[in-house]
Amino acid sequence: MHRLFVAAAILGLVLSTRVAAAPSSYVAWTTETVALISNADAERGRQLAFGCVACHGTAGLSESPAYPHIAGQDARYLYKQLHDFKDKTRNNPQMNGIAASLSAREMADIASYYAALPAPVPDKGGGNPVAENLARRGYGSRMIPACTGCHGPEGKGNAGYYGMPVLAGQKAVYLSIALRLYKA
Repeated sequence: MHRLFVAAAILGLVLSTRVAAAPSSYVAWTTETVALISNADAERGRQLAFGCVACHGTAGLSESPAYPHIAGQDARYLYKQLHDFKDKTRNNPQMNGIAASLSAREMADIASYYAALPAPVPDKGGGNPVAENLARRGYGSRMIPACTGCHGPEGKGNAGYYGMPVLAGQKAVYLSIALRLYKA
């Protein structure tokens, strides 16, 4: 009887709790979307990317620890991020404003340009054994999967998963900021 009461109380809490669930992205990975990105014009993207340089650097490698390197990222990942900034699924006042003016074709062209640039060279520093273990094995008792499961071996991205970025070579400060934002 006690278990039934507890179960009913938990169910009542769940039903009375307002949850604002929403998709993390509204990008529809249709054959048309994939074709748009696959057939994008990187040269046109280079011309359109003039406004990106201030934060992301001339070669897609940011000098600021708070802004990500975008050179060498998968074009589908970059397109998805621009799309998410445009529709404000991902909130960043600077990027929301920039992406708002871009068409789907322009986002694909910019994504193609940055994807074609050389990726940053990963730092092979001493590393943190706890973080390395988390990246390779996850943390089962907390239901945290290994980073490599989505981001690929050595964090070099996973082209098979749409929207899975390269983490290797990314700055620690930016990754810390991004993880905190995703958690929130």
